[in-house]
Amino acid sequence: MIPYKDDNPTTTFPFFTILFIALNILAYFWMLLSPSGPDRIVYAYGAVPYALVTFESAQPLHPALTLFTSMFLHGGLFHLGGNMLYLWIFGNNIEDRLGHIRFVIFYLLGGIFAAYAHAVTEPNSVVPMIGASGAVSGILGAYLLLFPRASVYTLIFFGFFIQVVRLPALIVIGFWAIIQLVNGILTKGIMGQGGVAWFAHIGGFVFGVLTIKMFMPKRRRMRWL
Repeated sequence: MIPYKDDNPTTTFPFFTILFIALNILAYFWMLLSPSGPDRIVYAYGAVPYALVTFESAQPLHPALTLFTSMFLHGGLFHLGGNMLYLWIFGNNIEDRLGHIRFVIFYLLGGIFAAYAHAVTEPNSVVPMIGASGAVSGILGAYLLLFPRASVYTLIFFGFFIQVVRLPALIVIGFWAIIQLVNGILTKGIMGQGGVAWFAHIGGFVFGVLTIKMFMPKRRRMRWL
């Protein structure tokens, strides 16, 4: 099940959604082309769970700063492409609803919360975490709460056949959330060896669901004279 667009129009230009996508793409190619090599970049700018918990690190940046730099690094084209696809589909509606500045704050805080959700489940891990998945998961949580009935065009694979269907966001994002939770439970205990930081996805999603209403701008009340 792969969503590729939604039927949920906006009224404002998604400036920061596009900017975040562009920055992630630029950071990916910078990492690939860096003379230091991708591995060194990851270990220098990724978020290390042990460092986030203890604030003890041999990295050139303070652990608090790696919370931000790690959000713009990705381990491969599929990792980057998946995150940017979801951000493109769902991010513009959240930016439209929150406004540009609130959206930026919400996005970054979602990424931070997600990083710590992973760190507290693997506090001794020294494997750097990278990717926008946590922040994007916050966007998905917010979208699920605000637009559960919005139609999402989704590719469904039946062997060699592909069918395009319109599904409610509740089903598309709800299915995604269940996959994250199941994988998180099944892989608990081996995360310190690397792999997908499932609990970062879960943490970001929970952050989005629980806090999106707090970020919503207050509507002005009409006064009748």
